[in-house]
Amino acid sequence: MKRTMTVKNLCEKLNLTVLTKGDTEKEITGCYSGDLLSWVMSRAREGDAWLTVMGNVNAVAVAVLSDCACIILTENAPLDDAAREKALQQGVTFLSSDRNAYELSVEISKLI
Repeated sequence: MKRTMTVKNLCEKLNLTVLTKGDTEKEITGCYSGDLLSWVMSRAREGDAWLTVMGNVNAVAVAVLSDCACIILTENAPLDDAAREKALQQGVTFLSSDRNAYELSVEISKLI
């Protein structure tokens, strides 16, 4: 049984750090983990929380095209300044965690 989880709820439950704030009321319906942008662009689904180490402007474009609910930078991966600015312009929420993609995927799976 799927449960409703917003970006805001996920952030609170997993103690994630907000790097850029877009629509935190977006519903998270799944999770996708990947760092190869072309691969993610063709496979991530609308509403996914995308787990990656890619904190660049191209990640923002992929998130917008795939309509991801948010991007979670794993293992404290950095968000570069150009990506931060573009994310704010495009309304993309970037979150950060010190945990790896596997650990976060398991936790998200338990929540949704």
